[in-house]
Amino acid sequence: MQNKGVIKFAAVILTLLSLYALSFTFFANKVESDAKEYAKGDPEKERIYLDSMSSQPVYPLLGHTYQYVKEREIQLGLDLKGGMNVTMEIDLSALIRSLANNPDDANFNQALKNAQNRLKTSQESLVTLFVQEYEKLSPSGKLATFYSTKENAAELKLDATNAQVKTFLDKQANSAVERSFNILRTRIDKFGVTQPNIQLQEGSNRILVELPGVTDKERVRKLLQGSAKLEFYETFENQEIFPLIQNINNILAAKQPKEEAKPAIKSADSLAKAGDKPALLSAKKDTVAKDSAAASAALAKSNPLFALLAPATFQGANGQQGLRPGAVVGYANQRDTAKINAIFAEQDIKAVIPPNVKLMWGVKAISETDKVFELYAIKATGLNGEPALEGDVISNARDDFDQKGNPEVVMVMNSEGAREWKRITAAAAGSAQSEEDNKSIAIVLDGMVYTAPRVSGEIPNGISSISGNFTPEETKDLANVLKAGKLPAPAKIVGEYVVGPTLGKESIDKGLASSVAGLLVVLLFMLFYYNRAGWIANLALLANLFFLIGVMASLGAVWTLPGIAGLVLTIGMAVDANVLIYERIKEELESGKSLRLAVADGFSNSYSAILDSNITTLITGVILMVMGSGPILGFATTLVIGIICSLFTAIFISRLVLDQKVDKGQNVPFSTSFTKKLFKGSTFDFVKERKKFYIISSIIIIAGIISIFTRGFSLGVDFQGGRTYVIEFQKEISTLEVRNVLTDAFENDAPEVKSYGNGVRVTTDYLITDEGADTEKIVENKLNEGLKKLNAPYEIKDAQKVGPTVANDIKTSAIYAVLLSIFAIFIYIFIRFRKIEFGIASIIALAHDVLIVLAFFSLLNGFVPFSLDIDQSFIAAILTVMGYSINDTVVIFDRVREYLNDNRNKNETMGTIINNALNSTLSRTVVTGLSTIFVLIILFIFGGEILRGFSFAMLIGVIVGTYSSLFVATPVVVEFMRNKGEEKK
Repeated sequence: MQNKGVIKFAAVILTLLSLYALSFTFFANKVESDAKEYAKGDPEKERIYLDSMSSQPVYPLLGHTYQYVKEREIQLGLDLKGGMNVTMEIDLSALIRSLANNPDDANFNQALKNAQNRLKTSQESLVTLFVQEYEKLSPSGKLATFYSTKENAAELKLDATNAQVKTFLDKQANSAVERSFNILRTRIDKFGVTQPNIQLQEGSNRILVELPGVTDKERVRKLLQGSAKLEFYETFENQEIFPLIQNINNILAAKQPKEEAKPAIKSADSLAKAGDKPALLSAKKDTVAKDSAAASAALAKSNPLFALLAPATFQGANGQQGLRPGAVVGYANQRDTAKINAIFAEQDIKAVIPPNVKLMWGVKAISETDKVFELYAIKATGLNGEPALEGDVISNARDDFDQKGNPEVVMVMNSEGAREWKRITAAAAGSAQSEEDNKSIAIVLDGMVYTAPRVSGEIPNGISSISGNFTPEETKDLANVLKAGKLPAPAKIVGEYVVGPTLGKESIDKGLASSVAGLLVVLLFMLFYYNRAGWIANLALLANLFFLIGVMASLGAVWTLPGIAGLVLTIGMAVDANVLIYERIKEELESGKSLRLAVADGFSNSYSAILDSNITTLITGVILMVMGSGPILGFATTLVIGIICSLFTAIFISRLVLDQKVDKGQNVPFSTSFTKKLFKGSTFDFVKERKKFYIISSIIIIAGIISIFTRGFSLGVDFQGGRTYVIEFQKEISTLEVRNVLTDAFENDAPEVKSYGNGVRVTTDYLITDEGADTEKIVENKLNEGLKKLNAPYEIKDAQKVGPTVANDIKTSAIYAVLLSIFAIFIYIFIRFRKIEFGIASIIALAHDVLIVLAFFSLLNGFVPFSLDIDQSFIAAILTVMGYSINDTVVIFDRVREYLNDNRNKNETMGTIINNALNSTLSRTVVTGLSTIFVLIILFIFGGEILRGFSFAMLIGVIVGTYSSLFVATPVVVEFMRNKGEEKK
């Protein structure tokens, strides 16, 4: 083999990178283990210990902090560690009305109502449906009459067409979704959840939120569904508020025992960028030299507040310390902000804070390294602490560039807002002769200060520019924030998935058990079948798993329970490339070649089949990655990375080891005495017997179709919408008892109740279309009321909600994914084999496999002691089966192509060539099939109830896929190409 040095170098680099990626988990776990030992079961002490380690170096040599390694450790999905997964949908109907100033026009409002009804079953956007419905109701109507307002005049003229209005609405809708995404992300960052995940689902108005370890579901719902509140506040100067802060510190000092408190901020150097604040109308840069605000360990004894909150000071040109000008009164690490808030909420502390003083945190950390946040002094007005101006006066805001090309935000107010803004800015600007008395106005959203620019002068016309040290991205974000007051776009929960911590731990245990058991079975099988060469294949398999886990860790990919299933499946499928190579080497040895030449020719002659078979499997994996989400995305990611890693280890690592042994003159047997003659000289006439198998398949498919139309399927909640709960009882309770009590609780809306492991799974559509704020709480109360009547201790281990629109989208997406996979595979087969007959045969085989798996799921539903739901996991199984089946088929097609191109077969009929190809690859088909079936049986037994339906679908699919490769796909080619002569034409 050429380029051995390059391959060795690549293997070493990949090994080192994998070790490096995995080392973060090792060091993070070590710190957490030390924390547990230190805390001795006290959660608060453990949290304090971990907080104190956040910025401490824990990685030898490289000096990475605990926070750094924690962010890069192996990520576990919610189904493995418990938590809450929420799908938010942005309601754009309020935005559509608001942009038109909420008209009373009957056609306008009816069109919007019709569009909302159609949205439940349509794949079109609400904007598209609204325009369509309006044009139906008013064929000659002009939407521009509603939307070409004073506020929108810059973007939309009065004579604009409906198509132009649609473009305008699409732009505003996208902006609203992005704005909601940023607002939700900020709220979640302040929620205090470790490693939250928030993703905007591209091309939709949905946002996926994952909150690990969350148990207070109601708090999460309120947090995510609350309306955004934009406000403008006047501010106090630091010099005005510092005496108050100092007084609070003294009050606390008088109450505190004399013990040393640990300073929260290591040094004020981290605050160097704190003064880079923007100004209204003109940028105003306030540089800070060296802060000395952080409380030292010596002062912490007598200054408990300043041990947490560093006053905003600076060192002047004369070297003297002074209070920094502006509205910022202090700095604190993120971990201390909750403690400071608690201090300000104490009754004796609240008593000394004037009613017009509010202390609010900045929304972004000014130091990403230490997570330092600014505390602002806000001046409230009125008896209830109102802002100087509400955000609903904003008519428009856009990101722009000033005359010097610097990024800025242009903010436009309506006439009412402009009058108030003139008064507020005049007061804040102070004297026209001096900038020293310029004050700030804080822009606050959801109680967080986004920016507090200093006012350089009165703004008389309501048009302001906010400039400063902004990047274009920051001005875009700020413009979006300013639009939150005028352009409402409420976020509602349309999907919810809650996993209890005990279920997560059980999933990890079962996932690990199935992985280890599957690995051992495959390792032993390879040794049994391939003798000493099996050791080399096993080495490649272990290297593949190591690289797979390392690559997953380096990419920050999340491990889910289906992801572990993908790992187990990879174990079974990863040996396929080695099996292809070994079977080819055995053929070369039988032809009389030396071991060295047989190895070289075996590898070179199997490359085509290896690449073709794995690329077709990759196609389905990539489609699943693109169209899947959540746990299914984890499965697809694992599968795709596993295939790529298995190609590298089988083709290169195995070759290096084999060549090394050959160079040393060592004998490497490729079979045992038992397996040496297995399938050797096989002469089964697949073509002649093909019609018998057509009949067998037809009987199963017809029975399945009858069952589908008469009995149907058991649809999962993600396909039909509704709520589902997994409930475990401490004593045996029948499904009928559960159904009866819950039917009463759900006001005669009978739920579906099935046995599920050691408990039951309840599925109900009770109040699923009710969008009230308290609906989830009402349903959960009803559920608990019913369950308590059973007089048996119980635990709700898993809960999921899927709204009707989400269910419809998931179902449609699943159909598209299957059809797209079939089409992509057909195109690839046609391109690679240059014969449409091969493509048609592969599509027939794939349709055959899918129909038989569907038939089994319909025929056996209700007769087996586990769930056979059609859901996202089932679709993932179907797509994987399609990839596996076509993998098998392509290997045989590759051998057919080889025989067709061999002049020695020019007088053979097409039937004979296909029979020879099938018999020559029979050993590989059986070995790969058995290794995959073994691990799927392991997964079915040990993978737990959650994966049982998935593994059953995979098991049936792999068996059927192997069957169809031998008895359907390749023999079908004969129906299109009767003999060699036709093929040559």
